[in-house]
Amino acid sequence: MGEVRRALRELMRHRCAVDAAEVAELLITELVTNALVHTDQGAEVSASLDAGRLRVEVRDYANRRPRPYVPTADDGTHGRGLVLVQALADDWGVDAPDLGGGKVVWFELERAYDVGPA
Repeated sequence: MGEVRRALRELMRHRCAVDAAEVAELLITELVTNALVHTDQGAEVSASLDAGRLRVEVRDYANRRPRPYVPTADDGTHGRGLVLVQALADDWGVDAPDLGGGKVVWFELERAYDVGPA
C-alpha cells in the first residue's frame, strides 16, 4: 500500500494543492484496500492529471459492484471506504469494462492543481 501512496504523492508533488494530495492519498488507500480485501487477484492502479483534474482508477477482477453504506457501530472500522470516497471526491463511479472481467472503481478531484496565492 505504501508504494501506491508514494507513487501518487510523487505524481502530485509540485503540481497539486497540498489538501488535494492528502485527500487523494486517503481515497486511493480506501479503493486499493477494498480491492485487496474483496478479491483474490490483486488490483491495478492508474492515476492521471489533466486540465486541473486528478483521476484515479483501481481495477480489480471481482464482478460484484461495490456499494457505499454507513456501517453500524458493530462493524468496527470496516465499511467506511466508499462513504469517504462519496463524500470527498468531486465525482466517482464504477465501470465494468468487460462482462465477467471485473470492474474499475474511480474517483476524480477537480481543481487539484496548486494555482498559488490569488
